[in-house]
Amino acid sequence: MFEHYFSERPTSKIVEKEFDFKVKGSKLHFKSVSGVFAYGFPDMASVVLVRNFPELSGGDLLDLGCGYGFIGISLKASNPNINLFMSDVNERAFEYAKMNAKNNNIQAEVKKGNGFEPWNDHLFDFIAFNPPMAAGKRVWVDLVEESYTHLKGGGALICVGFHNKGGSTIEREMKRVFGKTSTLVKDGGIRVYLSSRNDKI
Repeated sequence: MFEHYFSERPTSKIVEKEFDFKVKGSKLHFKSVSGVFAYGFPDMASVVLVRNFPELSGGDLLDLGCGYGFIGISLKASNPNINLFMSDVNERAFEYAKMNAKNNNIQAEVKKGNGFEPWNDHLFDFIAFNPPMAAGKRVWVDLVEESYTHLKGGGALICVGFHNKGGSTIEREMKRVFGKTSTLVKDGGIRVYLSSRNDKI
């Protein structure tokens, strides 16, 4: 039976593929695994997000739907003063995110759960999100909406997507929820969008 990377308990045979990634002087090593998003190599949209993320001097950052931890671990490596939190509904992703954080000497709090369920009343300064478009619009739209209530005042949701393959819809939904959205970077067909909790009047 075909299963998606957002399945809670993947049943496919576990097969690992490893790769290295350099970000701002840090060389990271990742183990990816079958049944988890971006198996074998990082998703190009995630790479654009990481390479163009605003420089952070501190704060709490959530990698929402973290997969094996590529985005969060890369951002923590390049912004060592942030507090990193990661979560994913996929139990295999959860285990590999923990493993990759440990193997790269990255301190992170990693939890398993659907959306924001693991975080209860925790408020974040930044939420990094590569929306799971294959899960259906309602799923990721709900997460954009919930992001607003899980940000501190002035906190920002930063999303990435292929503009002509659903990214324009991400941009529109972020503007609806937050009141305003800015485009941080355009890289080919990929866009990085930012909305701040201060934008909504």
